[in-house]
Amino acid sequence: HVQLVESGGGSVQAGGSLRLSCAASGHIISNCGMGWYRQAPGKEREMVSGISSASTTTYADSVKGRFTISRDNAKNTLYLQMNSLKTEDTAVYFCAGCGVWGQGTQVTVS
Repeated sequence: HVQLVESGGGSVQAGGSLRLSCAASGHIISNCGMGWYRQAPGKEREMVSGISSASTTTYADSVKGRFTISRDNAKNTLYLQMNSLKTEDTAVYFCAGCGVWGQGTQVTVS
């Protein structure tokens, strides 16, 4: 079965950067649309960025120009490069695609 495992979260000061990774097993993610989502305490889960199987990308307005989604098909891994982080980016970040969700990774910006 498909499994997604996120990594790369952590604590960073405002203005800093982090790169999240989402390693997939059990399925080739290049065949799927993939996305990054986040959920902050007390808030609903929201989509941050998506990438289609044709590599078309979309971004939430709140992260445009700061975050970049990409995929390494050889490594079967999805990435989210996050720059110029803000305190409001603090959340648990999840990757999703091919019908499954990862377990999430915490990002804290102070």
